[in-house]
This record gives sequence, structure tokens and C-alpha cells, in this order.
Amino acid sequence: MKNSFLVFLFVSTLLSCQTRVETQFSEAALNDKFVTLNGESVLFKTILEQHLGNTVFIDVWASWCKDCLKGLPSVKALQAEHPEVDFVYLSLDKTQKAWKKGIERLEIKGDHYFMQSGWKGAMGQFLDLDWITRYMIIDKQGKIKVFKAIKTSDKTLLNNLK
Repeated sequence: MKNSFLVFLFVSTLLSCQTRVETQFSEAALNDKFVTLNGESVLFKTILEQHLGNTVFIDVWASWCKDCLKGLPSVKALQAEHPEVDFVYLSLDKTQKAWKKGIERLEIKGDHYFMQSGWKGAMGQFLDLDWITRYMIIDKQGKIKVFKAIKTSDKTLLNNLK
């Protein structure tokens, strides 16, 4: 009887734990301000509007992040395989100078934005950031298809690039 109860408790716990899946950005995240490479301020919703009609691969990263650097060759390979996809990089570097140096040093191609609100800002909270690198896929209509992937080999991520 005791073993049956423990199994029931374990299964109930597993079933009640759901992974958070979002399909739309929150209003706060859409209105979070980012910095362009030119030093201009831009709202995240404006970034998304610029890519409407295209599939978007979002990489939340930082030049100091060991896992981000380790995954970068795979991201570049996906970029080469999917030239029709827009690659957008959201940086959590500590300074804009470090961010720009990282892009140049690592030769990262795509659209780059500095997440000035950081981990605790509106976008960071929406994403429930606890780790980077973090990958997302946004479809041609602006809907979030992949909310959280941490490896480029993630099957859901790969399937939504097709």
C-alpha cells in the first residue's frame, strides 16, 4: 500500500509540473527598450515588426557566457542552412562596449540588440530567464513557436525552422 501511494504521489507531481509555453509576448516585453548597434533605443515590438513575414530565430546570449560561445558554431551552421530565417541576437553583456567587441571578435552575423533592462527587466521576466544561451523561434505571423530551447539540437527548434 505504501509503495502504491508513493507511485501515485510521484506520478501526480510529474503531471502537475507543466513547462511554461507562451505563444505571444507580454505587453511589458513588447515595450521593453533595447539598444541598436548605432546606440539608438528601440522597443522590442519594433524589432518584431521589422521581421514580420519571416521566421525569426532569437538567440539570447552574452559574450562572457561559456555555453553561448560553445553553442555559437551550431547557431552559425543553422544560419548557413536556413538563409531564409532572420537571426536576431539579444545580448545580456554587462556593457555595450563588451557586447560590440564580442560581436566583432566572434564574427556574428544577424541583427543585434543590447538588452539594457537585463535579466530582471520586462523581457527577462517574461522569458523567466534562469540560464543562457536561450533560443526561440517566432513564426511569420509573429507568434512564438518555440519559447525555450537551450540547445540547437532541440527537435522542436529544428522542426520550426523548416
